[in-house]
This record gives sequence, C-alpha cells and structure tokens, in this order.
Amino acid sequence: MASEAASLGFEVNWQKTKVQGLGCREDMPLNIKVQGQDVIVVEKFVYLGSLIHSSTGSTCDITRRSSITRAAMQSLENQIWRSRLAISTKLKLYNTCTLPIFLYGSDCWVISKMDARKIDALDQWCLRMLLGIIWYQFVRSGDVQRLTKQPKLTAIIQLRRLTLFGHIMCMDDNADAKRILLASPPADWRRQPARPRITWLSTVQQDLKQHHLTLPEAADLAQNRPLWRTMSTYGTMQS
Repeated sequence: MASEAASLGFEVNWQKTKVQGLGCREDMPLNIKVQGQDVIVVEKFVYLGSLIHSSTGSTCDITRRSSITRAAMQSLENQIWRSRLAISTKLKLYNTCTLPIFLYGSDCWVISKMDARKIDALDQWCLRMLLGIIWYQFVRSGDVQRLTKQPKLTAIIQLRRLTLFGHIMCMDDNADAKRILLASPPADWRRQPARPRITWLSTVQQDLKQHHLTLPEAADLAQNRPLWRTMSTYGTMQS
C-alpha cells in the first residue's frame, strides 16, 4: 500500500494506520513493524459506522447498535414517549428516527440464535417504552406486537438480508460480489480453527428454508424483482 501510494505522491500516515488479524488467536502480536514503523494490531475498529471485530462475527456490532438505540430511546422518553401524542404518531417517529439507528448495516449481519433473542428483547423494550408499559405490568409480547402492528425486529432484518441477496443475484455474473457469494470451495477444503461456523450465506439459506427454496432456486427467482420483493415482504408481514 505504501509503494502504490508513493507512485501517486501520497504517504501513509503510520500513526493512524492499524492492522487487524481475522480469527481468534492467542499468539497475535500487539504490534508489527512495517518499513521501520510500529503498527498497532487491533481487535476491533469502527468502519463506516459498523464495528468490525477480529472474530468476524456480528455480535459485537449488534451489542453496540443496541446500546446506541437504547440511549436514543431514553433521550426521547420525556419529550415523545410520555407525551400525549397519538400512538400512530409515536410509531411513525420510532420507525423514522430511532429504528434506522439499530438497522444500520443489519443486512450484512450474521445472526445466531442468541443474537436473535437479544434483538427481539430490544424490540420489546423499545415498543413497551413507546406504549408506556411499565416493567411490572403483565403484558404479553404478542399483545405488544398486535397493539403496535409492528413486525418483529428480526423479521425486518431478514427482509433487508433477503433484499441484499436479491440485489446481488441480479448483478452481472462477472461482478465480484456475485462470484464470491456463489463460489464453491474446493472438495478438500476444511474450515480453519477459530473461524465462525455461521456465515452470512448460511443465514440466508436458513431464511430460504422458510420459503421452501434452495439457494439455486432463490438465485433464479431473484431475477424476477417484483416476485422476489413480494416473497421477501410476505415473510416479514407474517412474523
């Protein structure tokens, strides 16, 4: 990178340069030396608003987004959520101003079952604050969903994930994103130690099982944009 930048008349700022090693390894050095400069090896960093962790998982980013969303909800508690505004107005404000804070980058998340439970718990916490339901009041989660007519937050993320998948499948066959997504590993390939077992593509395949679709069938179906949009939205509305 330094040599390519030098050909354009640029110089690398080594004080601002960091290195991240992917995978959980105990022998990861604290810093490395590049062209006589010490470069720090970091475990995580924020890039374009998303937290990139060396474990290549999404749990840390989900936790970070949850904290930011809770802080945003609490900052509006007295002005909006406890006000005399109609529930429909509060929901519009919630879906327009607060929910996008959490959903930023969610279409690229790899979500485990534990992550899904945390996401739905955050969803319930936000909606109950919006409705003015106090923690000791016995109100079922299904009743909260019916009162607000909101789909589950995990279902909204699933819709965004399937939308991204359909967008990639409509790309040219030579597009890097599509080639990487549909690439088949060698027959003798084995998952490296400490690498996550859940991948984004495996998460998409779990989504497709709900629609009784295989990956090749979904790739063909995605060529029909209106049909793919209807199929993806139907799953969200049923949740």
